[in-house]
Amino acid sequence: MEYNWVHLCIDMQRMFAEDTPWHVPWMQQVSPQVQEIAKHHPQRTIFTRFVPPKRAADMAGLWRSYYEKWDTMTLERLEPQMVDLVPPLKALVPPARVFDKMTYSPWITGELHHVLAGEAVETLAISGGETDVCVLAAALGAIDLGYRVILLKDAVCSGADDTHDASLALLGDRFSVQLEISSTEDFLSRA
Repeated sequence: MEYNWVHLCIDMQRMFAEDTPWHVPWMQQVSPQVQEIAKHHPQRTIFTRFVPPKRAADMAGLWRSYYEKWDTMTLERLEPQMVDLVPPLKALVPPARVFDKMTYSPWITGELHHVLAGEAVETLAISGGETDVCVLAAALGAIDLGYRVILLKDAVCSGADDTHDASLALLGDRFSVQLEISSTEDFLSRA
């Protein structure tokens, strides 16, 4: 590719891949594509991890209510290793990098954008989960920050098929100048 790009892989973690209240069964289907990109380009891969608080009371506003509902997913009750990346991806760190976040979007703290801007990154190839939550937040934030986004349609997943499909349609239609929807194979052939 003629431009500087990074593979931004969203929340491919054990707590979503394994038997928890947040299990995303479809994650297993997209894992081979995510692994293929990350293995081909580990030095260009950044993994995000969604890290819950120790307890609901540690959060402000409606995040507190959210974790009161999902109290079994707080670090006080969840096994700490469940926050880890799934083992095949964890094995790629380093040279792949990890950025932790406590919200859906990886852009809130400004740290990720600061690092990418310092590396003159122009394009983000996004994979991971969930399409209609954290992937959507990552894509919209990247668009707002001026990045070109390539959403890898066969490397993103959700626990809800209808909103997954609706998110892909929304992003592909309304943001077509700033976002491209691609297959993993097509992206890798150009990378």
